[in-house]
Amino acid sequence: MFPGESVAILGQSGAGKSTLLGLLAGLDAPSSGELSLFGQPLSSLDEDGRARLRAGRVGFVFQNFQLLPTLTALENVLLPLELSPQPDAEARARDWLTRVGLGERLEHLPKQLSGGEQQRVALARAFVTGAELVFADEPTGNLDPATGERIIDALFDLNQQAGTTLVLVTHDHALARRCDRCLRLADGKLTEMTREEVSA
Repeated sequence: MFPGESVAILGQSGAGKSTLLGLLAGLDAPSSGELSLFGQPLSSLDEDGRARLRAGRVGFVFQNFQLLPTLTALENVLLPLELSPQPDAEARARDWLTRVGLGERLEHLPKQLSGGEQQRVALARAFVTGAELVFADEPTGNLDPATGERIIDALFDLNQQAGTTLVLVTHDHALARRCDRCLRLADGKLTEMTREEVSA
């Protein structure tokens, strides 16, 4: 994968897409084989070491948003900046929330936000550190089609602005077609897909 590239991983429900994403991100350990992140073999690191490797360099967008319910939108976006301290952290968080259209909702708790707004907070949180790599796991899975489309537009816009590598797990072929490359996960094997296969 290259800086700024977007890669879709397609597969049916239960194919192991989310498991693969967890392995690629170093959130889970493989039962065999070797994985590297940013050139660092993950097997040589403990859980804290993997977390330090991800800090500031990897962002996540989850299907169920994964916002902390007792924190405001602004505080949720500030969280990764506490793990990877940066100057003007609050200004950065405010800027990213404004970019995703939530500049007026900074002090709202997740329960005061719609599903689409919660996912926008999650997008801002994923990009706020200047992440080199963003993993998105079925980011529209809990949203209605119209809201999902707006979230995906925002995701790809942010990806282009930031020059971040995007790895997107989905079962949606229309979404996968927007990515630079598509891979299919089936029967435990990952294979490159042609444009014709994705469009079929």
